[in-house]
Amino acid sequence: MKKINLLALLFLALAFGFTACDDDPVDPVVNDDEETEGTIIVTENISEDVTWDNETVYQLGGRIFVLEGATLTIEPGTIIKGEAGTGTNATALVVARGGTLMAEGTADAPIIFTSVADEIEPGMIASPNLDPDIDGLWGGLIVLGYAPISTPDGVAQIEGIPPSDTNGLYGGGDAADPADNSGVLKYISIRHGGANIGEGNEINGLTLGGVGSGTTIENIEIIANQDDGIEPFGGTVDVSNVLVWNAGDDSFDCDQDYTGTINNFIGILGEDSDHGMELDGPEGPQDNGGYTLINGSIKGLPDNGSDYIDLRDAAATRIENVYFFNFRSEADVELDDAGSAANYTSGATVLSNLQFNVSHLDEGNMTIADIFNDTTESGAFDNITEGEASIVTTPTVGADKSAFTGWTWADANGELADF
Repeated sequence: MKKINLLALLFLALAFGFTACDDDPVDPVVNDDEETEGTIIVTENISEDVTWDNETVYQLGGRIFVLEGATLTIEPGTIIKGEAGTGTNATALVVARGGTLMAEGTADAPIIFTSVADEIEPGMIASPNLDPDIDGLWGGLIVLGYAPISTPDGVAQIEGIPPSDTNGLYGGGDAADPADNSGVLKYISIRHGGANIGEGNEINGLTLGGVGSGTTIENIEIIANQDDGIEPFGGTVDVSNVLVWNAGDDSFDCDQDYTGTINNFIGILGEDSDHGMELDGPEGPQDNGGYTLINGSIKGLPDNGSDYIDLRDAAATRIENVYFFNFRSEADVELDDAGSAANYTSGATVLSNLQFNVSHLDEGNMTIADIFNDTTESGAFDNITEGEASIVTTPTVGADKSAFTGWTWADANGELADF
């Protein structure tokens, strides 16, 4: 379990007075949604079509689900703030299987998910009072669907939601629909989340559980999440133009035989970040070809404990046109298990045009042979080719940062200057 930011703890303890709770989930239905000047406190699950307008700040008063058959439409420029809480009190917006989220921000008016501690107002991009490394102040955004996942029965409970809450189920089992549609997410910034609901169980910035290819997800920024930035658990949805800054764990994490593509991505690691990518394999049958990460740039920190890529649990993936720079001297690319090594050897995992800039280092892993670490001792990485990975000082691959200019906090803070 990662450490919780001290400011987050102080905020939770003093500002909101939460105490320890039992293992039963908190019913988000407290009363009718309450309205104060300029703010609506949302306390009920969404069971019928509703629109959140950009003249109002919406405050999540609990774990709020968009239930099956209902559509939540969020106008461009709308701000949604999660109340503080940990354990089963953690707040989150969750699109349940069969629910729909139509959150179509624009470059001129992105939709912002943040904490009630954030004094940001409509029209602002940067927070006026919270630093971009303050995490764990609320939960996050979770989208669940009926697409295939690789677990023993094709259905699972999403991490971050207590097992007793069946609205947290994802995957379609025998009736899985690869083209399942959970809606549209465009130009969305998700900040200061990742509340801990139990030991080693935090909510990701954007969690995708069994989300189908009928869903549109593009132009997403995730900042200061205590756990991973974005994590698909199975599913087939494609994601484009996603930026993760100051994740408390991994920037990009893929699990349960996700089969979509993440295209044009930027990772900016923070003091507590772990891997640029943690790529996992199936937890059941592996029969649909793996996932792809293409056209990305990831910036490390020389003084933290982060690594480039960790391939685990018989991962099968394609990683192409990715540039890594500013990492620590011990950073490596690891094959963590025999299944991952076998998938690389057989061609189920494909590496193409991975470029590493180590010009800031005086010692450590400064060659491809040093960077690529086969911890299984199978020798799988012994003959890696220049077309797969190379050392560079000037990259010829990577993300197109123009997709993130003008609307992201990262751009407003000058974080894109090195990309």
